[in-house]
Amino acid sequence: MTIEIKVPQLPESVTDATLVSWHKQPGEAVSRDENLVDLETDKVVLEVPAPSSGVIKELKVANGATVTSGQVLAILEAGEGAVAAAPAAAKAEAPAAAETKAAAASGGKLAPAAKRMVEEHKLDAAQIAGSGRDGRVSKGDVIQHMAGKSSAPAEAKAPAKAPAVKLPAAVGSRNEQRVPMTRLRARIAERLIQAQSTAAMLTTFNEVDLTAVNEIRARYKDKFEKVHGVKLGFSSFFIKAAIEALRKFPAVNASIDGNDVVYHEYYDFGVAVSTERGLMVPVIRNAEALSFAELEQAVGDYAKKARDGSISLEELTGGTFTITNGGVFGSLMSTPILNPPQVAILGMHKIQERPMVVDGEIKIRPMMYLALTYDHRIVDGRESVQFLVAIKDALEDPARLLLQL
Repeated sequence: MTIEIKVPQLPESVTDATLVSWHKQPGEAVSRDENLVDLETDKVVLEVPAPSSGVIKELKVANGATVTSGQVLAILEAGEGAVAAAPAAAKAEAPAAAETKAAAASGGKLAPAAKRMVEEHKLDAAQIAGSGRDGRVSKGDVIQHMAGKSSAPAEAKAPAKAPAVKLPAAVGSRNEQRVPMTRLRARIAERLIQAQSTAAMLTTFNEVDLTAVNEIRARYKDKFEKVHGVKLGFSSFFIKAAIEALRKFPAVNASIDGNDVVYHEYYDFGVAVSTERGLMVPVIRNAEALSFAELEQAVGDYAKKARDGSISLEELTGGTFTITNGGVFGSLMSTPILNPPQVAILGMHKIQERPMVVDGEIKIRPMMYLALTYDHRIVDGRESVQFLVAIKDALEDPARLLLQL
């Protein structure tokens, strides 16, 4: 019995997807629920599992093609009999499949963007050194590998005699690599341009003394982890502080829908996460109802899912307010860009010890700059400044978070 492998139903907001890579070729046996192909949408990479065990009979769509919901991708000859009848020496593996298997044999894993480059350029994945966790090969690793290959022939073909005309000495490699922008990267670019062209964006800054937060973390971090099974980080403090500030200034938690302003009476927090494929913003639903431990768990779980590609499209949609932490990369100050249709985003930065005047004395304090980018069409300057002051007050006196002051 033959079965058509089709593109699964895409979410309403997604019209099409790009076929990144096939994991099976015609003549190869597959097991039920085994991933056959990766499809890249504007936000996530979807896996298409085999509905039954059998043998791949035919591929209908090539790598790199654009596909839509319900489109036939391949034909599967289902049944254990089909598996047994598969020739021992099936068709020679396509270069892409061979390279992917070679990478697996060498202990490494190819990230989706890296896998696509390996297939397009017919590279030997086993020869590419992975810099990620457990030898995972990123797009940057592939580019670096290709740069090394392209420079070798140039050296081999160097002329034995110096040219008659004296040329400037080479100062380094001038290799270039041109690769297509991924759908996610293109979508990010589109949204950033949209935000810049439609919103009246302004950014206001403040700084916060994290001495009190550090003392709480130092005092309770071991017991907190033992009781809740998760580490006590900074994210939960900032989310809790932002929620209390949003309660006082509801316009900052609003969004724009056409000519309407929607004031949300709930708090769905987007938490920006940097991944190999680009920036993703998983959404923590009803953050106001979660404890410190539940918030830390949610942030950690979403960050992991975003980086390993297992996050769903539903977990990336919606959100009433976003926080982004450039401090993990060492950023001291920045101006974050809005995440439409939201009207504000909070930027956290590096914690740095600085001399501060406290009660007339100079003391060393762990300080962080905060940045709030907001849409001036909805949020006034007074509200934006007072919003940051409310966050600052809550973090410098965390008892306010318990008393909701």
